Amino acid sequence: MRAILIAAAAGLAAACSPQAGPEPENGLTVEPAATLIISGGPIHTADDAAPMVEAVAVRGDRIVYAGDMAGVDSYRGPDTRVIDLDGAAMYPGFTDSHVHVLGVGQRELTHDLSGIESIQDLQAWLYVAAEGVDIGGVVFGRGWIETHWPEGRFPNRDDLDAIAPDRQVILVRADGHALVANSAALEAAGITAESTPPDGGEILRDEDGEPTGMLIDAAMGPIYALLGDMTGEQRADAYATGAEVMASMGWTGAHDMSVPWSDVDMIEGLAEEGRLPVRAYISVNPDGLAELAQQTPRIAAEGRVITRAVKMYMDGALGSRGAALLEPYSDDGGNVGLVLSDEDETLSAMVSALQNGVQLNIHAIGDRGNRMLLDWIEEALAAVPPEDRAVADPRWRDEHTQIVDPDDIPRFAELGVIPSMQPSHAIGDLFFAPDRLGSDRLDGAYAWRTLIDSGVVIAGGSDAPVERGDPRIEFYAAVARRGLDGTQTEDWNPDQAVTRQEALRMFTAWPAYASFREDELGRIAVGLRADFTVLSEDIMTIPEADILTVEPVMTILDGVVAWERE
Repeated sequence: MRAILIAAAAGLAAACSPQAGPEPENGLTVEPAATLIISGGPIHTADDAAPMVEAVAVRGDRIVYAGDMAGVDSYRGPDTRVIDLDGAAMYPGFTDSHVHVLGVGQRELTHDLSGIESIQDLQAWLYVAAEGVDIGGVVFGRGWIETHWPEGRFPNRDDLDAIAPDRQVILVRADGHALVANSAALEAAGITAESTPPDGGEILRDEDGEPTGMLIDAAMGPIYALLGDMTGEQRADAYATGAEVMASMGWTGAHDMSVPWSDVDMIEGLAEEGRLPVRAYISVNPDGLAELAQQTPRIAAEGRVITRAVKMYMDGALGSRGAALLEPYSDDGGNVGLVLSDEDETLSAMVSALQNGVQLNIHAIGDRGNRMLLDWIEEALAAVPPEDRAVADPRWRDEHTQIVDPDDIPRFAELGVIPSMQPSHAIGDLFFAPDRLGSDRLDGAYAWRTLIDSGVVIAGGSDAPVERGDPRIEFYAAVARRGLDGTQTEDWNPDQAVTRQEALRMFTAWPAYASFREDELGRIAVGLRADFTVLSEDIMTIPEADILTVEPVMTILDGVVAWERE
């Protein structure tokens, strides 16, 4: 697959090289002139034919020139906007290949618990938060993660009851696959010692059989029902806020995951109103498969919003011990995680997706979850040969691909499955993954180098709001494979880091391929859309640790500045 992509990229670049552009006649400016010219700093193209250029010219929403300074002069006109990078560095627009835009917006508009450092810290936060909520009301927050807390355990109902017994308290773990609720919330949801967890869910219990307040995956449903859904303009504002936050971090594109079908019209409307400053590629929830099958791909706002994929789940998350494993958790003997999909239902959905041209982007984290996914994909592809598919190359994606048995790694290239991975998961999880898995199973954990060498491309993302959603962190994690504090041990398998050119492609050219848009996006080359990310320093050359300190300067979408630093 990589060989095909490189050859295609080189062919397009050769056909659209700077020299192929129009030449001035009789010393006069080429007409029509460019609407935008950018120069004055390093410009990395993610294009093998010309990895770096000195200047870029844009006419409307397309790149018309990418080359040296001498050649760009003929594109200048009286109304051309000229941007001097003043030493800042420009790249193809960075795309987050796995993000929840609504969740990013909600994080900004509700309580963010990502900074909580202990159960005592959580209680202190809750004391203040509860003061702002009427007795009997709901205190809601998201973002805590206990793996680095000194207590070394999940929070429980008693921790919350001690501070706010007269309000319903619902606090969601960072990964979104677990939550802790206090006694008032458990009672309101009808969860008792007699409650039976649903398939794909777990109710953690104490030694007396009473719920601890920790609910995993499908067991969270009754608690979420207490919250109700954000609706109307409030929900639209959350999407718009999430998109604005992403643009301010340097993203120009978002592969938006787990979107309710009913929200697609809303997102398209935001783009048409100019309230969505990032390009959206939408994966809807499974209940939207039948609708999407009738209109694939669904394109709106002149390509600003495209819906052609469905997001599904194989298992839970590693941190909450819901990821499906081939062998039990090393720190929880007997527990092999949770399988969230029914085989017959999933295979039926896969066959329908192949027949109707719907891309499937499927969450799989544990080695058993990943193996099951590959097995089912293999069976579905055999059931619907290429000549019977709406799209011969479906480009299905394995979302996360975190823990893979080494024997299964070659199967991704063999089946044409794209690993969609979030580098920040590795540098967060590897602080606790050795305890969850033991050292032996880390050989196939977050195996970026081995996967790329096997012949696949990796669509890089962040999974925000599970992670911060910062492209600097994702790029740093991919090339350094160290904690933000510099931590790295043998268990982290440093040899799985990628080169900077590969990391650049993980967030530019390869997400374009993973969304069927490699002929439009992901590189700086003539004929492609003018999406650019500008950062204060060149992350391709500065020391690794300094990548975390650069500042976003500007994002440009379709040749128009979508966000710029004041």
